[in-house]
Amino acid sequence: MNRSSSPSDTDASEQEPTSVSVGQIAGSLLLSLFVLAIIGYFTFDPATFRRTLDQARPLLLLAAVAMALSRIGFGGWRLSYVSQGRLDFASGTRGQLAWYFFANVTPTVVGGGPVATFYVARDADLPVGKSAALMLFCMLLNQLWFVAAIPVLVGASFFVELLPEAGGAWGTGTLILTFVLLFLWGVAFAYFTLIRPRSLVEIGDWALQWRFLRRFRERGMRELRSYFRSATRLGTQSLSFYGWGFLLTAMIWLSRYAIVFFIVRSLHAADSVLLFLRSAATMLVGLIMPTPGGSGGLEGLYALFIGPLMPETLMAPTLLVWRVLDFYLFIALGAYLFLHEIQTSRPSDTPAVDA
Repeated sequence: MNRSSSPSDTDASEQEPTSVSVGQIAGSLLLSLFVLAIIGYFTFDPATFRRTLDQARPLLLLAAVAMALSRIGFGGWRLSYVSQGRLDFASGTRGQLAWYFFANVTPTVVGGGPVATFYVARDADLPVGKSAALMLFCMLLNQLWFVAAIPVLVGASFFVELLPEAGGAWGTGTLILTFVLLFLWGVAFAYFTLIRPRSLVEIGDWALQWRFLRRFRERGMRELRSYFRSATRLGTQSLSFYGWGFLLTAMIWLSRYAIVFFIVRSLHAADSVLLFLRSAATMLVGLIMPTPGGSGGLEGLYALFIGPLMPETLMAPTLLVWRVLDFYLFIALGAYLFLHEIQTSRPSDTPAVDA
């Protein structure tokens, strides 16, 4: 594939290299495994677990694997769709895998989209600006999904015990505050992207004049102008374009929630509605985790939200399977993606995993 790029794109990619260190990847994995091991130490009983396996339903476990693959497929389809033909399904899938990979080795609050922008640009031979517009639209669709999902979860909390009793009043208050903040962030993201993108540029221009931010002014304004151009293009799209994009986004997230659902149900007949809703709540709260891919924190949230819905001895095994399908799998696929890139690209243009 031709990897040539314009001078401006080359400058952009040099300023934002799509590389991560082996230490970042190892740190993310080790933190996750460390918390998982602690949970297993206090909850896992081999003899009880062996008896539970007699009632296991392997087909539901296969359904969980299918949901993990569906998450990849719908993600690739969405990127291909929003590119309006610039990316085929294979390119979109590689771009989505790069997104998942970077999301798992960078803090969750940062996300993988901004970094994956440069991988998509190189892989599909797109200008960085066009790639950024595609990723911005996908990030916007994610935010719109959160804005739609949070009221559903809040409403459901009046009818089901969304947060276990172990969370207490403090946990309930924290959950509500998290939902409120995520909802407001989603609304603000949509507002400044679709309605008033120029306002965000003006706010950024004002903030970057502060004395301790002046050294970031040139780079910050360049990024804000790029954001403005991308947001302006998004505002010209039709409602049907947004509708199909939102539907694909919903399928991505519903597939992710369903992974936990099918894993737990493959070993224990937990309450279906409550299990699915708590799975969604776990993913949403996990968005504010500061660790790469939410590692460590998401394991703790699983123990809090999902653990009480099954026998204690099943907590660690189901947690391990979930993290394999929802976390370790994408690190492995991302590593393969970049190793393949190293073998087929010029070293100077390669999105690399640094030693």
